[in-house]
Amino acid sequence: MKFGLLLPHFGEHASRTNVLDGAILAEQMGFDSVWVRDHLVFEPHGEMEKPNRTFYDALTTLTAIGAVTERVELGTGSLIPFRHPLVTALMAGTITQLVGPRLILGFGAGTFDHEFAAIEWQDRDRVELVRSNAEILRRVFTENNVDYSDGNFTFNDVTIEPKPVGGRIPFWYCGATPRSARLAVEFCDGWMPGRISMATLDKRVQTMRGLSSEAGKPMPTVAVIPPTSVERTRDEALQHVNIPGLLAWANKAKYAVKPPSGGFETVEDLSGQLIVGTPDDAIRELHRFAEVGTEHLVFDLRFKFDRWFDQIELLGKEVISRFRS
Repeated sequence: MKFGLLLPHFGEHASRTNVLDGAILAEQMGFDSVWVRDHLVFEPHGEMEKPNRTFYDALTTLTAIGAVTERVELGTGSLIPFRHPLVTALMAGTITQLVGPRLILGFGAGTFDHEFAAIEWQDRDRVELVRSNAEILRRVFTENNVDYSDGNFTFNDVTIEPKPVGGRIPFWYCGATPRSARLAVEFCDGWMPGRISMATLDKRVQTMRGLSSEAGKPMPTVAVIPPTSVERTRDEALQHVNIPGLLAWANKAKYAVKPPSGGFETVEDLSGQLIVGTPDDAIRELHRFAEVGTEHLVFDLRFKFDRWFDQIELLGKEVISRFRS
């Protein structure tokens, strides 16, 4: 299993020091990747974030991180399709030329209508925008003089240079619904839900294995981004987490596999949607993720950005290194 970190490039803790020095420390502590989110008109999530609307652009942030690191993969979890895909193609190809073939493009359909209304794309099917991006990027990354037309974009005789180092960039679908898992098998290299219960994750992965086998395709990489709080004691770790907010969100998840009680009621019910407790607790949860097929786990420390550097060291030394050994 690979391990990554969601970076504090948004909200009150967004800063050059936290983003760049944090990425450098993550690389030193043995993390495999660092990740960013994406918004155009950011509105914080009430159960997870304070009302600060600062948001550093995703691809600009990854370029800066790539310039100060050597090895870590640079991921978007997820990029929202409010950019023209030819713009994204030029930016992504440039990033790989400057920092090497380390980029993973995770795409999602986005949650908020207002971001698409701001650019007058409110009538477009956002899932189909993701599909358009996947096909356009695949073609212009590998071909010249491309002609293309679908319900979203039309262009003729387009060549984008520079091409990505290595010829292509992995394209992942980010979402937790049954449809997102099916689409990942259909046209993506990976699937990355955010908060998802362990039982739901297991069900989606089993479905994807069956679909991949039927289609004669490789199984997409399975990744997750669970909120995380790890401390020396479980009580201390729990103090930093909005458990009622996470339970409320889990109970609203339309396609989630419910606990035997019929609803998410306890911290234990949030397995998969939260890693919380001591390093030993975290390691046990990582083994559960591995058992259901997770290959890349990204720790979401949004609840702990005020203890950002301490958390990186604790996870690196007491969780990741011990899990690997």
